[in-house]
Amino acid sequence: MFFNFLMATLPYWVSASFPIIRIVLVCIMALCAIVMTVTIIMQSNSNDDATSALTGHVQESYYAQNKGESKNVKLSRATITCICVIAVCIVLYFTTLFFI
Repeated sequence: MFFNFLMATLPYWVSASFPIIRIVLVCIMALCAIVMTVTIIMQSNSNDDATSALTGHVQESYYAQNKGESKNVKLSRATITCICVIAVCIVLYFTTLFFI
């Protein structure tokens, strides 16, 4: 009932542009899913400490120890950003379905 009232107050061009908006949202979600998959694959395992304890191979310098950490931090931030963008796009996509 509320949506019928809201649809009556919307201009025609707004409701006519929703299919285009949905296509753009799906493209953004697909792009973010691809980027998220690549960033997850590029992250290293966190089991490096266990293998170094068994093999006895320890990296010596502070830079060498934290070199991978900065890369993993950037990749995990990119993954979290992609997840948030996908979540917002999903909410917007299903919101536009109510205005058909």
